[in-house]
Amino acid sequence: MQANLTEESIDGRVRRRLRELRAEQGLTLQQVSDRAHIDISMLSRLESGKRRLALDHIPRLASALGVSADDLLGGAPAPDPRVRSEPVKRDGLTMWPLTNRGPAGGLHAFKIRISARRRKPPEKLHVHDGHDWMYVIDGRMRLLLGDQDLVIESGEAVEFSTLTPHWFGAVDAAVELIAVFGPQGERSHLHH
Repeated sequence: MQANLTEESIDGRVRRRLRELRAEQGLTLQQVSDRAHIDISMLSRLESGKRRLALDHIPRLASALGVSADDLLGGAPAPDPRVRSEPVKRDGLTMWPLTNRGPAGGLHAFKIRISARRRKPPEKLHVHDGHDWMYVIDGRMRLLLGDQDLVIESGEAVEFSTLTPHWFGAVDAAVELIAVFGPQGERSHLHH
């Protein structure tokens, strides 16, 4: 009876690690299935516990996930919850990431400092897929949103579709804000 409990706990641990590693890497069942040369329906049943894990699955799954068999069999170390990223500086903006890299397509938060010198919008305002949310902590932010020219005061929040042409800068002094961007907004504001 004791051996059976141990087998179940190892089987359950591998299933859990398989799901965790797949999610951390933003991989689909199909991608892992292709890499491990395991039928997708079998992989789905393995992951959900509807099919028992065979010993020959371990090396193929570990390889497909880019980890060792020991990593797949063992428990995951508790992740460090602290966000440790260097700020990104560009175009009068300094952006500190406030979230770790999560699953692909997730939202990410940033603390942003807009330089007092960022006052002149570009000739053409940016447009991209997604939605932006911003909360001004300190200062006054100028937001051009389509035909609107808005001043966002300290303590105010804005959210808008980024399919509307937009730009943000300082009114008279540096501005500090918190922003939440989807993947398209993050690419546009950090790397455009």
